[in-house]
Amino acid sequence: MRLNPFFFAAIYAAIFAIAACSPSPPKALTRGAEAAAMPASPALMTWPDLLKQPRPKPSKTISFGPAAYQSADLWLPEGAGPFPIVLMIHGGCWQKAVADRTLMNYAAEALRSEGIAVWNIEYRGVDEPGGGYPGTFLDVAVAADKLVEVGKTYNLKTDRVVAFGHSAGGHLALWLAARPRLPAGNVLRGSDPLPIMGVLNSGGLADLKASAPVTQKECLASILDKLTGAPGPGRSDVFSDTSPAEMLPLGVRQISVNGEDDSIAPPALGRAYTDRARAAKDEAGFILIRHTGHVELITPGTDAFKRELSVLRELTR
Repeated sequence: MRLNPFFFAAIYAAIFAIAACSPSPPKALTRGAEAAAMPASPALMTWPDLLKQPRPKPSKTISFGPAAYQSADLWLPEGAGPFPIVLMIHGGCWQKAVADRTLMNYAAEALRSEGIAVWNIEYRGVDEPGGGYPGTFLDVAVAADKLVEVGKTYNLKTDRVVAFGHSAGGHLALWLAARPRLPAGNVLRGSDPLPIMGVLNSGGLADLKASAPVTQKECLASILDKLTGAPGPGRSDVFSDTSPAEMLPLGVRQISVNGEDDSIAPPALGRAYTDRARAAKDEAGFILIRHTGHVELITPGTDAFKRELSVLRELTR
């Protein structure tokens, strides 16, 4: 899939017009006289800090369906394999006007250079025809299931797939792990869902109910109804098959990583979701990274990304 020609314009518009999709200024810069008496906090990264870097290119782009949006990028390490595999899911407030999968190219290349293969998938945003419920979820499901076939061709360890999602992608990564537990006949489950063995939830909005009033309105609350769909016969609770927090236990290991100063996914969300997962008897962990916002989580070289890389090495063993 080629980069949307309006991608950069949309990102910059989102930075200034949709506060939900970029970090707020550090608190030390917004407290007036109080700030003058306090030590300066390290400036948080913004999207331009990441996007101004040369964008790496994937090894291959592979279709998982006939539509233009049904594509994923494969990042292959050097050598013959077999390679551990990470299924990567981008964020962007579930909206394609904000981001597509190429936002994760930097992170994908960093994993590839560490000997980890990456399957970086695309999906329809709620702002695209057919996006929302069930289209967005079906795209993610079909892309994940395609990995079994791709793994045979490229010698990938698809018996132990780890999902790594950022922001909205963190929600979708955990949802993929929960998907096999959906009842037979649910339109989102499919006949043979790919098992996910571990999840790294990077600044994710895993609990839709809890996240909607906490993150910025434009990022979730204003599109929540389209994302979750309308209730209907046999589906009175729209969160029952769309929000990982309502689908616990997932039966897989989950690690949530949050930046201390993240205004998009405040760390309280990751901590609360982890508590719920543990209460449901899932193996779940929470990692707080100091002096970190939302962008640092997917920027190679940052303390946050180094910590996440360590988690992914462990999960893919």
